[in-house]
Amino acid sequence: MPAPPRLDVDRLIDDPSIGIVVCCGSGGVGKTTTAAALALRAAEAGRKVVVLTIDPARRLAQSLGLTQLDNTPRPVHAIDTSKGGSLDAMMLDMKRTFDEVVIAHSEPEKAEQILANPFYQAVSSSFAGTQEYMAMEKLGQLKASAENWDLIVVDTPPSRSALDFLDAPNRLGSFLDGRFIRLLTAPAKASGRAGLKVFGMGVQLVSSTMTKILGGQMLSDVQTFVNALDTMFGGFRERADETYRLLSEDGTAFLVVAAPERDALREASFFVDRLEADGMPLAGLVVNRITRVAASGLTPARAQAVAESLEDGAGPRSATNAAGVLRLHASLVRTAERQRELADGFSLGHPGIPVVHVPALGRDVHDLEGLREVGDALSGS
Repeated sequence: MPAPPRLDVDRLIDDPSIGIVVCCGSGGVGKTTTAAALALRAAEAGRKVVVLTIDPARRLAQSLGLTQLDNTPRPVHAIDTSKGGSLDAMMLDMKRTFDEVVIAHSEPEKAEQILANPFYQAVSSSFAGTQEYMAMEKLGQLKASAENWDLIVVDTPPSRSALDFLDAPNRLGSFLDGRFIRLLTAPAKASGRAGLKVFGMGVQLVSSTMTKILGGQMLSDVQTFVNALDTMFGGFRERADETYRLLSEDGTAFLVVAAPERDALREASFFVDRLEADGMPLAGLVVNRITRVAASGLTPARAQAVAESLEDGAGPRSATNAAGVLRLHASLVRTAERQRELADGFSLGHPGIPVVHVPALGRDVHDLEGLREVGDALSGS
């Protein structure tokens, strides 16, 4: 099969028209490290970069030399700024972001009421989908601060949830327009309307039933929360829709990151199909941690045969050690061949998708030098 087009990472991050790079992929494939390496390389090439991680792991902070990451972008020091670039890093705090939205888009008295509401406190910390909603909100906020950064690199959550933020506007709309929410808000909206008297009696019956199930105080907290957010959520939905449109524009580039393993590449195929179906601008695939063998001309079969010959000769210990090295070489070559076949299988199913192979470093990346090495590998240098 013809070789897939090569993903030119340097050309991507040097392009001033690219303002957002989104790294997505399954867990354990080096996605966080890839995002950090891209951000560092872009900053040292002269871009003003902020990298946002939504992954709860702390690896990004450690590799950037920061003691911690939080909801506020923090400057990364010890980078090469000779070309005028800069690098900030942050980790999404979904509750704090939710609080910021409430404070920014509500009257002070209403904001205080919402923040003190027990149901809000539960929703803002653990409600399914809140992380994705707040990721959209935070990305929109960062993009609005264009005077601070000209490139945003987003490290998404692992597994298929990495694309859940694409569904955030629709899921939020479904939540707000859902039958349960309409029932909760109906008593307040129907109050004083004679024409809705019959409907109101039905709602009272439902409310009575829910009171028995949830408890009166909890139901009251939920109703207060929903009514207080009734107007604010409309604005949030509009902003989420705007961020979704931003992600689909040419100024955004999605990078799918995968390991050279069957399951990871299957997930990568899912990501690519979903992005293409949604019309999202896909830049290409990063196949991370590819095994490279220096003496590639020595086949596994030949290495195995020589190892067996050395062992049969029952020579000195040096011969036994050499046989062990040959067997290790044979195993590495087989691994590299299997990984290459898997990567080729992906390209066969997705012809035309640019690909870059990043070799395994053989050690954990925990500092800026390691990130620079990953960046060099991403660029092919």
